Amino acid sequence: METTGVRRSLTWLLLTWGVTRLLLLLVVFKVYVFPGPDVTSDVSVIYQGWYDVLRTGTFPQSDVTWQYPPAAALAILSPALLPFLEYTQAFFLMAFAADLAALLLLLYAGLRPGRRLRGAWVWVAGVPLLGPTVYSRYDVMVTAVAVAAVLAAARHPKVAGALVGFGALLKVWPALILVGIRRRSVWASAGVTVAVVAGLFSVAMPGAFAFLTFQRERGTEVESLGSLVFHIARHHGWNGSVLLNYGSVEFLGPWVTAVSTAALALTGMAFGLLLLWRLAATRFEAHTAADAALVAVLMFTTTSRVISPQYMVWLVGLAAACLCFRGSRMGVPAAMVLMACFVTVLEFPIWFADIVGSTPRGITLLIARNGLLVLATVIGMRELWKATVHKPAPALPAPDQTEAPAQEASASS
Repeated sequence: METTGVRRSLTWLLLTWGVTRLLLLLVVFKVYVFPGPDVTSDVSVIYQGWYDVLRTGTFPQSDVTWQYPPAAALAILSPALLPFLEYTQAFFLMAFAADLAALLLLLYAGLRPGRRLRGAWVWVAGVPLLGPTVYSRYDVMVTAVAVAAVLAAARHPKVAGALVGFGALLKVWPALILVGIRRRSVWASAGVTVAVVAGLFSVAMPGAFAFLTFQRERGTEVESLGSLVFHIARHHGWNGSVLLNYGSVEFLGPWVTAVSTAALALTGMAFGLLLLWRLAATRFEAHTAADAALVAVLMFTTTSRVISPQYMVWLVGLAAACLCFRGSRMGVPAAMVLMACFVTVLEFPIWFADIVGSTPRGITLLIARNGLLVLATVIGMRELWKATVHKPAPALPAPDQTEAPAQEASASS
């Protein structure tokens, strides 16, 4: 009976994945036009421009929008594996392949004894909720690597460490997976991978670490938590501006530096809270690494100066990895992430003009999306703490010494 139920669920899951991914491909290939601005232009203009530079054996050192670790070059160059297609077409198919790889990993994990398919369902449902943005950014490739690392942590620690290290060199954030891992072999493997891969890039391609200097003058991105200050302030006389800056649409003007500094301070506080949890945690189970990774990425995403729509792909992937484990306590945060994905596609790309213009509809969408992320972060951290931090047993009251003689006298009589 149970096997029949699993087969039925698997059939519906694969059918849903196939239909939704076909629709995504039809949209990015422009068979159907998705509402709002064309999100695929980043591939045809920015990514392809980087591709032309990277093919010459160097990084785009003069382009301040290149803000990625050196292994990101592999993602940008990946369409070369399909030389018979144009760059944009090949990129969409490589993103599709990464999506499929993540699904297969989640299915493999979910079908093991003691696991469940709910994680795969989160991935199947969450990705299309974000619309064509998923296949128009290389974040889905990074997320597939991160999902593989989280799922390998319990049984293949050295492989997990190598994947974490490689993922960190693709887009930094997968390094947060290490927060919930105690095995030294994972940390050592990650460190060796980073050292070897980074060393190879620094020797082979000039400008491998130029990206480190391209983040200094960033403002506050219009979709971030801190941006709500300026969206509301614009209706009360704030005279700043909204401009394309360092690859994203940002607020620039009075008090932006202060709000950006506050966001960095919040990120520092998040790191401090994670460190406190790590020192206090005593119970680590098979699902703890996945739960901690989701909470850590939620904390750093929510407090960031930038919350680009593609960041939601990270959260969907980690939420899916969590829910492969029966013992995971991330069910509510995962549901909130899925709801936030739906609101995200409404604010970008569908009504992005309202976001840029700080209209009531745009502000409402941002409050809803960012509010869901804040709630998911708070609930996730609370559940992680409750599941892993051992509460000391209450001390038993000391026996009353005055009652002892009376009890002895009663016994002797």
